[in-house]
Amino acid sequence: MDLGAFSISLTVKDIEASKKFYENLGFESMGGDCGQGWTILKNGDHVIGLFQGMFDKNMLTFNPGWDQSAQATDAFTDVRALRDELVKRGVKIASDNATGDSGPGSIVIEDPDGNPILIDQHR
Repeated sequence: MDLGAFSISLTVKDIEASKKFYENLGFESMGGDCGQGWTILKNGDHVIGLFQGMFDKNMLTFNPGWDQSAQATDAFTDVRALRDELVKRGVKIASDNATGDSGPGSIVIEDPDGNPILIDQHR
């Protein structure tokens, strides 16, 4: 099962302070808008999303259809097919925003400890 690009999404109190902290660790901005409460930072293949006021908890994030540089991949497993396979495997879907037959959509599952895992397809 190919879940796509991996990143960690961190909920932060002060996005500018958090961005500066991670930049001091060698991360560089690769997208987002701090004014809207989010930014994406990258260091090598490591990607961190910072989100202020958008999520209650930190979460693991997978992006079907993207590589680690947020570039489109030629082939990928659609989030709806991933959802269907997870359900077949007995995984409970906590949130399902993957409507229609294709295109953007997302689902959230939780690991046994309640950690949210977002599978967020942008195309």
